[in-house]
Amino acid sequence: MNKKIIFFLVYIFAGFGLMQIPFSQIIGSSLKFSLFDFFGPIIGGLAGSLAGLVTVLAMQVLNWTIHGLAMDVGTLIRFFPMLFAVLYFARRSWLICTVPVLAMVAFWIHPEGRAAWYYALYWLIPVAMYFLADRFLLARALGTTFTAHAVGSILFLYFFNLPSAVWIGLLPIVWKERGLMALGILVSYIAFNFLLSFLQKKLHVSFPFLRLNPKYSLNNH
Repeated sequence: MNKKIIFFLVYIFAGFGLMQIPFSQIIGSSLKFSLFDFFGPIIGGLAGSLAGLVTVLAMQVLNWTIHGLAMDVGTLIRFFPMLFAVLYFARRSWLICTVPVLAMVAFWIHPEGRAAWYYALYWLIPVAMYFLADRFLLARALGTTFTAHAVGSILFLYFFNLPSAVWIGLLPIVWKERGLMALGILVSYIAFNFLLSFLQKKLHVSFPFLRLNPKYSLNNH
């Protein structure tokens, strides 16, 4: 088995393990965010869009299978926010900025969303952060987690018809929750870069299929 397959298998099982550690409750659902929300998106930055999407989808399918292949809407729509987070963190195309913009429009079209229209202004953050993401890793992490937030919010709005009072009540919670998630993504990315660069420098295990950031590399210290 070659190193590429081994790496992705290890990453998938690590992500699966982190899915079992809850972080916070998703309002309006029995589902919970987990530490996977910190770890999942970074594979886009390390391996690129396509490999990142396949890897994260494999993690989610593994978790879904182990937990009984639940077919409820809440479980199924949880697949999508992380996939868009991977695409944002991969930084392949400015087209990812259309996702939060379209989410804003969709939110304002819905009657309950329109009554809490200012909630959707949170999704200007990933658009603004896109232009800062090459300079600041935190900006990239913020854009990533708010893109996932936009996708998840729209799906929950349309499938569960959550009332405007819920969205308004979430306003002071979202920035704290997403701020912590952004920090988690930032720390995960830096830690993984250091770990992989350590393996390359000290144990001579190369990862030519990954795009390590030299700024967060052992070789830079």
